[in-house]
Amino acid sequence: MDLATLKAFKPSEYEEAADGYRTTGDMASEAKDAIDNRISVELRNQLEGEAAKAAVEELKSLSKNFHYTQTECGLVSTALNGFAFDIAVSKGKLEAAMEDARADGCTVNANGSVSYPAGRKPGDEKTADGGTVTGSAGGSPTSDALERQAVNIHPNPYYGRAMAYANRIADALEEATDADTKWAPKLRALKADDDLTVSHRDWADAQSDTGGVREAGKAYLDSLPEPPKDGSPKDNAAWWKGLSAEEQSAQLALNAASVGALDGLPSETRDEANRMVLAQTRAHVELELAKIPAEPTRYSPNTGSTYPAVIQNASWTQWNEKYGERLAQLTKSQNGMKSIQERFDSTGTKGLPEAYLLGFSTDGNGRAIVANGNPDTADHQAVYVPGTTSNLGSVGGDINRMVELWRVADGASGNDSVSTITWLGYDAPQSIVKDAAFSHYADDGAPAYNRFLDGLDASRTADSDPHRTAVGHSYGTTLIGSAARQDDLNVDDVILAGSPGVQVSKAEQLDVSEGHVWNQEADGDVVPDVGRFGHGGTDWDGAWIIPSDPLFGANQMATDTEGHSDYWKQGTESLRNQGLVVAGRGDEAELKPVPPAYTRGR
Repeated sequence: MDLATLKAFKPSEYEEAADGYRTTGDMASEAKDAIDNRISVELRNQLEGEAAKAAVEELKSLSKNFHYTQTECGLVSTALNGFAFDIAVSKGKLEAAMEDARADGCTVNANGSVSYPAGRKPGDEKTADGGTVTGSAGGSPTSDALERQAVNIHPNPYYGRAMAYANRIADALEEATDADTKWAPKLRALKADDDLTVSHRDWADAQSDTGGVREAGKAYLDSLPEPPKDGSPKDNAAWWKGLSAEEQSAQLALNAASVGALDGLPSETRDEANRMVLAQTRAHVELELAKIPAEPTRYSPNTGSTYPAVIQNASWTQWNEKYGERLAQLTKSQNGMKSIQERFDSTGTKGLPEAYLLGFSTDGNGRAIVANGNPDTADHQAVYVPGTTSNLGSVGGDINRMVELWRVADGASGNDSVSTITWLGYDAPQSIVKDAAFSHYADDGAPAYNRFLDGLDASRTADSDPHRTAVGHSYGTTLIGSAARQDDLNVDDVILAGSPGVQVSKAEQLDVSEGHVWNQEADGDVVPDVGRFGHGGTDWDGAWIIPSDPLFGANQMATDTEGHSDYWKQGTESLRNQGLVVAGRGDEAELKPVPPAYTRGR
């Protein structure tokens, strides 16, 4: 880049273009939301038949197009701002060098060289002629030393100053040239296919584009306010609110996974960020699955043997060693992402509200935090923790439980709004036999649960405080107990279902007011008594106390389900009682009679 081009460069023109792309992305986002949450909903609710189903599928494709447009526009906007930032820095250095040169009596020429006037050093009798010098960028230690020597020898004092100005100009021009060279291929890469289908490969390409823009825009990103290190939800919320629209857009475009994981940020922001991550992750998973060869036949007849038998095929063994474990992990992620998408697609069904993806990751056993309704505005919130064997692959069942709880609670809440949240934000034990007896899964996950609950306060936009209920199933109740033991459990009510113990021995130790801990144990549920010896609380009354024990002091809600897994079965009294508690009408829930002078397990 030459001097004239850099002088004429107007960062504002690129910043205005970035604003235009950001506005286009916002429009695409609004169009996507309108399709998902209004148009498709009305179509499903009012029309039936094959034509209606086909129309809904076409709308899904159109929604994907708008989502992809939103993502790419965010990247283009951020890339333009990053390019403008880099060139503006170089332009600022050029202008500062030129101004200093003029103030010192030197002249900057069109080619970047600097002319200096005649002058003499103190003590010299003769005036040295003026001249012109051409600078060099990024000199080596040797060349710099030679230059300093030449300055000291030269009889004209302006020579050294002119050389310094010329070098500064050369540095600015080189930096601008490097920025232009760096950004040109990144900007050229930000273009979509010329078809109307957003494929998995398109989303994978978008993720690659994100990495390219993030790499090129490091200086720009470093100039933005960073999120607070290990910040509280309140700190995170204050940081986000303090960002400009441009800065928020850049964070969403380049750091979506980090933004989506920050407790305290608005639910709409976290949802937007996590849906980007979901789309890109799903694309990579599907593309990798497509590359794995089909599983060979596992067993083959042993035809060469005197005695007919079936033997394990050697080709299957080789395939399994190479692909088996990875295929299982990818399939688990695929199933979980499919379940989340199915919840998105069911918005509006029988009045079901919009879903918000408040957390997502395929790392480890996976993470998924899915809300029915916006918790930032809901009058009643319920945050459900699933138990043993829970992971991303099986999250669909947990999401459906909270859908059913939302329907009942919403029906019981009158004009109040309800949000029920599936919180798979920890690594649950994966084996009932090998893992469920250990408390470290709960202890390790509890701080994240507490942060999430506190984050719901920090992201609150309604004027009134919500009524909040912690809901736990099986080992999830142990995590809730650990959260109360380690810190303040920021809820008003606690519902425990099939609890093997909550690490404390009294309901009052769960940080809620007296009478606001609710327990359910269905007939045939063996988990409470089996688990008490690992997770029950202990105090002077005795050891291994669990919420089902009268000594614990919980309200024992009536159940009409069987076994360990049906507490959220549609149409049951078990579910109805939970819904009443979530809706703030726990005094109407039916309770089991407490046998006098009876203590379980003692």
